[in-house]
Amino acid sequence: MRLKADLTLFIIAIIWGSAFVAQRVAGQLGSVYLFNAARYILAGLVVLPFAWHVRQIANPPHKMTREQYKWMFIAGVLLFVAAALQQAGMQYTTAGNAGFITSLYVVLVPIVLFFGWSEKPHWLAIIAVALAAAGAFVLSTGGRFEFQIGDAMELVGALFWALHVSLLGKFASRFEAMSFSVGQLLVCGILNLILGIFIEKPVFMWSLVGAAAYTAVFSLGLCYTLQVWAQRHTPPADAALILSLESVFAVLAGGLLLKETLSGIQIFGCMLIFFAVGLSQMKSLNSGKIDQSHFVEGR
Repeated sequence: MRLKADLTLFIIAIIWGSAFVAQRVAGQLGSVYLFNAARYILAGLVVLPFAWHVRQIANPPHKMTREQYKWMFIAGVLLFVAAALQQAGMQYTTAGNAGFITSLYVVLVPIVLFFGWSEKPHWLAIIAVALAAAGAFVLSTGGRFEFQIGDAMELVGALFWALHVSLLGKFASRFEAMSFSVGQLLVCGILNLILGIFIEKPVFMWSLVGAAAYTAVFSLGLCYTLQVWAQRHTPPADAALILSLESVFAVLAGGLLLKETLSGIQIFGCMLIFFAVGLSQMKSLNSGKIDQSHFVEGR
C-alpha cells in the first residue's frame, strides 16, 4: 500500500508540474481570468461527487455551518488572487520559472505564520528563506539585476499561496475537507468569471479548452482527491519529498513540450530553491506528521 501511495504521489507531482505548461499555453493566448474561471468551476464540479459521497457515508452526516461558509469564501478569495497572479505571470515567464517560484510558498508559510499568528519560525525555516531568495533572484535574472515582471507576479502569487495554505492549516481543519475544497474552488472560479466578463475578451481555441480541461480535471480535481488518499498510506517524509518534485517536472515539461531552456546559472538557482523547499520541511518530517493542507490543491 505504501508503494502504491508513493507511486500515486509521484504521478501527482508529474501532473502538477506539467500543468504549468497548460497554463503557459493559456497565458500565451492572453487568457487569465476566463481561463481560471473555466478550470476552477469545472474542478469544483469534478470534486463535488466525492464531497457528496463523503457526506452521505458520514455518521452523523456532515452539516455546512455559517462558519464553514465564511472560511470557504475567505479561502476562495485568497485562491482567486494567488491563481490570478500566477496565470497573469504566465504571459511573461516560462513554465519552469513559474513552477519553481510558485514552490516558494512552502518556504514563505513560516514567515506568514510569524507575522500573522506570532509563531516563531524554526531556524531551518530562516535559512531556507535566505536560500530561496537567492535562488529566486538567480533563476529570474540569470545573475543580472533586471526586473522581470512575470517572475515578480509569480513571487507575489507565491506569497498569496502561502497565505492560503496558512489559512487552511488554521481554520479549514475544523471542517470536512472535501466540501470545503468544493466551496473554495467554486468561489475562486466565480470571482474569476465576474472579473473576466468585464475586462477580458472571450477567446475560443481548442488548445485553450484543452488546457482548461487538463488543469481542471487532472491537476485540480483528480490530483487533490488522490492526494487525500495517498497521504493516509505513506509516511510524511515520502509525501513531502515526492510532491516537492513538482517544480522539477515543471522545468522538464516546459523544455520537452515548449522548448524552454535554462542557462547554467538559472539551473543553479533552481537547485537552491529546491534545496530550500526541502530544508523548510525538515521540521515537519522529523515530527512524524504533515498537515494535509500543507500542499496547495489549487494548482
